[in-house]
Amino acid sequence: MNLTIITKSPEETKNLGKEVGKLAKRGDLLAFYGELGAGKTCFIQGISRGLEVKDYVTSPSFTIINEYQGKIPIFHFDLFRLNNAEEILELSYKEYFYGEGLTVIEWAEKIEQFLPKEHLKIDIKFKDRYQRTISFIPQGDRFNNFLEELSRIENIRD
Repeated sequence: MNLTIITKSPEETKNLGKEVGKLAKRGDLLAFYGELGAGKTCFIQGISRGLEVKDYVTSPSFTIINEYQGKIPIFHFDLFRLNNAEEILELSYKEYFYGEGLTVIEWAEKIEQFLPKEHLKIDIKFKDRYQRTISFIPQGDRFNNFLEELSRIENIRD
């Protein structure tokens, strides 16, 4: 089951992220796809709200990984500056991808061959200046169930 939702503002994108954050469990991995400025970090800020992170969440463009503490730890990867997929090997990525927190990855297309079989692909596209088309594509049973739960939330669809 794929799910597509249109958000009409950055705040709506964050609110959708917040609902995703509330459903996230330890060991989940969310792989984000989308152009520069599409709203990946905005969505992840919402996820962090849903997990009650107190820190301000920013994209770890220069450090590659930021860690945040909430109800569960969040490991936020930004792979924009990664030159080749093998560079992920230097980051002990398996400790994060298969660990006790939620892993969120911006620019996941750069390391697709390293992603676990079970993950949720989230593709964010520009619809216009403010609106975004957000497509959820589950990889594995865990995320089919996840999307069923997400689709049942009131006011989540346009």
